Amino acid sequence: MRRVVFNQKGGVGKSTITVNLAAVAAAQGKRVLVVDLDPQGNSSHYLLGASAGDVKPTLADFFDQVLNFSLYAKGAAEFVHATPFPNLFLMASHPAIAEQQVKLESRYKIYKLRETLDELTGQFDEVYIDTPPALNFFTLSALIAATGCLIPFDCDTFSRDALLGLIARVEEIRQDHNGALKIEGIVVNQYQPRASLPQRLVQELEAQHLPVLKTRLSSSVKVRESHDKAAPLIALDAKHKLALEFTALYGELSGQHKAAYIADKLGSLGRSQ
Repeated sequence: MRRVVFNQKGGVGKSTITVNLAAVAAAQGKRVLVVDLDPQGNSSHYLLGASAGDVKPTLADFFDQVLNFSLYAKGAAEFVHATPFPNLFLMASHPAIAEQQVKLESRYKIYKLRETLDELTGQFDEVYIDTPPALNFFTLSALIAATGCLIPFDCDTFSRDALLGLIARVEEIRQDHNGALKIEGIVVNQYQPRASLPQRLVQELEAQHLPVLKTRLSSSVKVRESHDKAAPLIALDAKHKLALEFTALYGELSGQHKAAYIADKLGSLGRSQ
């Protein structure tokens, strides 16, 4: 399973959702890889703290290798680093990838990430890809490499207005580049159940029959503490309300994936008879 967390709007919690879902999966015994494609490197710092800047090789080295042929090219596994958390691994970002984007795009290296993750097939149970807040080379690479897409929604009017266009973009990429890609759902983040605006906005999305996931992620200062201590919520305080919500969200997604797998198998069985 490869999930990309994508929204063109910044500040909607992409890195927080990416890292915490990955951490829940790892805590449940899955071998998990986080791929940080955002030049800001928030997921990398979330998992490694102050030592994130010391990690080598990074994705900047990977993309440099993509642009410059070498007889001694590193294999995909050499870009994977352990984190302080069991079963949880990282392909770390670096600010330099922002400067590489134009060359990568002009030379149409858009499928290289998928090829690299294909090389790691069998080594990880799940892959989570964090993306920058823009539809650019890196987000397109991630959507081409992924099988599932999660769209964070931060209960904001501007986010709601942009949502249909964003879903249309993902569908276009599915049709043109990656038939395996599926929108798994809209993740309602920073939800305040007692406030009228978040309730109304979510109800409007549901009324439009958009794929809104049932689990809501609360607004909490615990997230900032989690970032500051470079520890996903399940490692920082597994009994905290938000940690439990991330666990519930992971369970909801896993249930969907299992149901889709069973339906596909039953469909295959029906076709063979």
